[in-house]
Amino acid sequence: MIQSLLNWRSLLALLGIGIVSGTIIYSQFLAQKIESEERQKVQQWVAAGEAIATPNTQGLNLTLPNLIHNEQKSIPIIETNEKDSIMDYVNLDSFQVANDKAYLENKLKKFRSENPPLEIKLSENPYIANRYYYGNTSLLDEVRYYPLVQLFIVAIFIFFTFYSLSVRNKATQNQVWAGMARETAHQLGTPISSLQGWLEMLKETGNDHQILLELQKDIDRLKLVSDRFGKIGSTPQLENANLVSHIGLMVEYIKKRATGKVQFSIDTHGATEIMAKISEPLFDWVTENLLKNALDAMEGKGKIQIDIREGLQEIYIDIKDTGKGISAKNLHSVFKPGFTTKKRGWGLGLSLSKRIIEQYHKGELYVKQSDLGKGTTFRIVLKKQ
Repeated sequence: MIQSLLNWRSLLALLGIGIVSGTIIYSQFLAQKIESEERQKVQQWVAAGEAIATPNTQGLNLTLPNLIHNEQKSIPIIETNEKDSIMDYVNLDSFQVANDKAYLENKLKKFRSENPPLEIKLSENPYIANRYYYGNTSLLDEVRYYPLVQLFIVAIFIFFTFYSLSVRNKATQNQVWAGMARETAHQLGTPISSLQGWLEMLKETGNDHQILLELQKDIDRLKLVSDRFGKIGSTPQLENANLVSHIGLMVEYIKKRATGKVQFSIDTHGATEIMAKISEPLFDWVTENLLKNALDAMEGKGKIQIDIREGLQEIYIDIKDTGKGISAKNLHSVFKPGFTTKKRGWGLGLSLSKRIIEQYHKGELYVKQSDLGKGTTFRIVLKKQ
C-alpha cells in the first residue's frame, strides 16, 4: 500500500510537471506570436498616420490608412518627440490623464520597459523624430500569466489528490490493524479454552496447589491479552480508574519477570489517587508495552522510573529507563508500523500503543527525551475529567 501510494505520488508529480512545462512552452510561443503581431499593428498604425499627415500631392487614396488608423483600438500608444516629451496618446484612460499629471509619465516608463519604440526620423540636422512607445494588450498579459494560473490549479489538484490518497491509505491501515487484532484474539481463544480444560482436570486429580495457582495466573493473562486484542477496532468503554494503583500493579507484574539487577521506582508526588477515564485492558497494555521496551533497552540491568503527575488540565505519566537510548534518525520512526531494532517482532507495539492513547483516550504518547547511552523517556498525556 505504501509503495503504491509513492508510485501514485510520483506519477502525479510527473504529470503535473509535464502539464506545466508544456503549458509554459506553448504559452511562450503564443506570447511571442502575439507580441510580433502587435508590433506589426503598431507599425501599420504609425505608417498609416504618417501617410495621413503627409501632404497628398499625388492624389493617393487614403481610405485604407484612415481605416487602419481609426480601427486600432486595443494597443495603448504614446507619441513623443526626440527628447521623449509626450506629444499625444491613444487607447489610454482620458479621465486619468486629465486628473493625474503623473499618469502619462508612469505609462511611458512602463511602455519603455515592455517594448522597444518605433521611430520616424523627420530631420537629420537638426535631429527631429517622432517616437511611438506602446504597451502590451490585456490578451498578451493573459497569455503570459496563464501558466502561473494553471500551475496554481495543478498544485491544488495534486494536493487534494495526495490528501485523498493519504486518507484512503490511513482508513485501509485502520482496517488492517483492526482485522489483525481481532484475528489474534480469535487465535488466542482456542488455546485458552484448551488450557482451561486441562486446568480443571488437574484440579480434580489434586495436584500441587502452587503449580495450579501459577497456571491459573498465566491463563488469566492470556485471557487479558485476548480481551485487549479483541477491543482493537471497536469503541472501548472508558471508565474512571485510579492510575496510581493500575500502574502500580503493572509495575509489580513486570518486576517479577525482570532480573534482580533492574530497579523499579514510582513517584506520584505524594498522591495516592489520580483518577482518569480509561479503558483498563487497553491502557494496561500500553503501560506493559512501554515497561517491556524499557527492559529490552537496558539488557538486564539499570533503572526504570515511573513519574505520575497531575497538572491543572492534564495528567502526565513518564516512563524513564537507563537503557541504550534512541538515535536521532530513528526518533520520528519509532511509532511507525513495522519499525523495530529488535531481532524478533513485527514492530507493532509502539504503533498500537500510540493509536490506543491518541485515538481511544484522546491523549498523547511521544518520546519526551532520548540520549544514546543514557536512556529514553516516554510520556503519556491524558486529559483530566
